[in-house]
Amino acid sequence: MPERTVADLVVERLRAWRVPRAFGYPGEAIAPVVEALDASGGDPAFVPARHEETASYMATGHAKFTGGIGVCLATQGPSAVQLLNGLYDAKLDSKPVVAIVGEDVSGPLGGAHQEIGLSRLFGDVCNQFVRYGRTPAGVPALLDQAFRTAAATRSPVCVVLPRQLQEIAVPDLQPQAAGVLAATPGEPLARVLPHDVDLEAAAQLLANGQRTAILVGQGARGAAEDIVALADRLGAGVATSLLGKPVLDERLPFHAGVLGEVGTPAAAELMGGCDTLLLVGTNDPWTDYFPMPGQARTVQIDIDGRRIGTRYPVDVPLVGDAAETLRALLARVPERPNARWRETVEGSVDRWRAERADRAAAPAEPVNPQLVMQELATRVPRRGAVAVDVGSVIYWYARHLELPPGVNAQLCGTLGSMGCALPYAVAAKLAAPDQPVIALLGDGAMQLNGLAELVTVAHHWQEWRDPRLVVLVLNNRDQSGMGGGRPPSTDPARRRPDVPYAGWARLLGLHGCGSTGRNWWGRPGTRRSPPTARAWWRRWSTRPYDWRLPSRRSRTCAASSPRATPPGGSATGCSPPG
Repeated sequence: MPERTVADLVVERLRAWRVPRAFGYPGEAIAPVVEALDASGGDPAFVPARHEETASYMATGHAKFTGGIGVCLATQGPSAVQLLNGLYDAKLDSKPVVAIVGEDVSGPLGGAHQEIGLSRLFGDVCNQFVRYGRTPAGVPALLDQAFRTAAATRSPVCVVLPRQLQEIAVPDLQPQAAGVLAATPGEPLARVLPHDVDLEAAAQLLANGQRTAILVGQGARGAAEDIVALADRLGAGVATSLLGKPVLDERLPFHAGVLGEVGTPAAAELMGGCDTLLLVGTNDPWTDYFPMPGQARTVQIDIDGRRIGTRYPVDVPLVGDAAETLRALLARVPERPNARWRETVEGSVDRWRAERADRAAAPAEPVNPQLVMQELATRVPRRGAVAVDVGSVIYWYARHLELPPGVNAQLCGTLGSMGCALPYAVAAKLAAPDQPVIALLGDGAMQLNGLAELVTVAHHWQEWRDPRLVVLVLNNRDQSGMGGGRPPSTDPARRRPDVPYAGWARLLGLHGCGSTGRNWWGRPGTRRSPPTARAWWRRWSTRPYDWRLPSRRSRTCAASSPRATPPGGSATGCSPPG
């Protein structure tokens, strides 16, 4: 039996913190830890990505979809540099991730092959915690402190382990028994509620408002019923940040949609007309769409006091958990609905929804992506997950994909970095292999890293109880970055070369299909919803136990944006067999 080493201690601490898997790219400096993971029997598992950047995205995606702590592995030098994008995503969206970086240095700092000063490299993105392992006895406590810091601060942290340290034998070393917290990783470590005097002041401010708007962010997850109850009590309208889009049922008559550059006219009108604003768990960066300074008296609820007042002047700050704080407010706010203001909000919402339907019905060659999102909205399984990339697709998602209650949708919201959707989708699928997952991305993100990470999908799909992973590529071959419904550029320098995405999926043993607007999506230029698309979505969204096919292969399917490809061309994306 191999002798127990520090690398085995690392695996034991991951297991103690209930980490189900670590994502990474193997290298010599982290090889002992990877070997220990391989020998652990899948508890925790090691998931090799095609690139360190996608490994860090997977770790962040795991944190976003599960609420747990994501873990990624890399080596020093260029490998460590590639982790930064995913770690900054975690930092800006407040998600706990632990990066474990192996270092193999044989010379003085700066003089060895591939050597980069890791403390400086990670000093900003992991500013809460960057530490080096020095002795075998200190490694368990070091990892516990890293996990504790990541959970408490909801941020990425970094632990550097020299290869020589990982290989040291420690047959009798036992970690401290008090090393692991009883709290579930990723959840607040304590119950946080505002002071009663602040709750009374907030209740008084909200009760005095005549035209109340509520802006909901990702921090309000789990508080949907309380938000709706408070909105009804005040006759308020609601809007969400981009990250907060999955929190509320978007079919509510007073739900104005997403606020911001990718948002809806109804949300902008809500902010423009309110005199009282309640911010719940949001750090929305699009402050140009907020009420004018001085227009609205404001209450902000956030569990992180550092974020209070950073986006908009706040009259009453409430530092606390969103759901519990809202319940405390409900016990204090009297029933004072403003029927006229609610009617104004609902009228604005109705006008936007009619406009949205008209946009989706507009003819396009070969396919109108707004119609794709409208068709998808009625077929997304309520127990599924949606991963969204950055680019034009974010406009279609924000405005046209009306999420059913219960769907967990995630994106790189604050950093806005392209290439996150497929790594997110892989992380979501590995975390819940019995649930369907959809990745929405453009051709730019697919070419950036999606084609490579389909290899990861091909490697794992046979392990999934429900093999449905749909990668929907909206291919407009435009790299201008304009989006927002504007036509793709005709400038050849801004036209992205096309790729046979479906063909690549088929080469990997997945299923690939494409739309040219004639074969899969029906006759181009028509306003009616294409019957072939309806049939495909209906078949895809069938519950797993109603769906029986002889071959268990993941499949790829996609559609293209208006004028995305010339007549007869193709565009693609991914899902289960067909």
